[in-house]
Amino acid sequence: MLFKRISFSNMSDDELIKYYKSTEDVDCIGELYKRYTGFTFSICLKYLKNHDNAREAVLEIFEELIEKILIHDIYNFKSWLHSVARNFCLLSFRSKKNDEDFSENYIKLHNNMEYEDILYPDYIVKEENYNKLEECISQLKENQKICIDLFYLQNKSYVEVSKITGYSMNEVKTHIQNGKRNLKILMENKK
Repeated sequence: MLFKRISFSNMSDDELIKYYKSTEDVDCIGELYKRYTGFTFSICLKYLKNHDNAREAVLEIFEELIEKILIHDIYNFKSWLHSVARNFCLLSFRSKKNDEDFSENYIKLHNNMEYEDILYPDYIVKEENYNKLEECISQLKENQKICIDLFYLQNKSYVEVSKITGYSMNEVKTHIQNGKRNLKILMENKK
């Protein structure tokens, strides 16, 4: 009996993730790896500032995706992967002995972003709080979630967020403001 080989390269990211969740066929992760290695490497390099560490981080991130994809609802794989890679790199800083160095690096990496306590809390070095933040972001209204993700996690400007989403500048600013307020409430309720 011959089995027909599925062509993952013809599947969209959404189709690939849906298929993976139903079959747990790790070749799906391999296809995502082919598509997003460069993207993930550039994120890791931005944070880790070292080619070898960035390459190693990419491998570890994709290894973690085997489990993470199964437990998360993913609506936009590329932006979700950006968040996963960013969080992975930030968590890798916590292995450094000096927390002050970590805080300084974190602030330097985000100096072009607006400062918000809820997005840059003192406890960012704890993985459990990243998970809470990720969970709370997923509970926001879709328009707020998209704008928060693009603005804070992908470092897009208001203009870029407006172009990507099709929202007016005022709508983008409103979604971000409302999203931050709602995110703060959700995070406070998680304490």
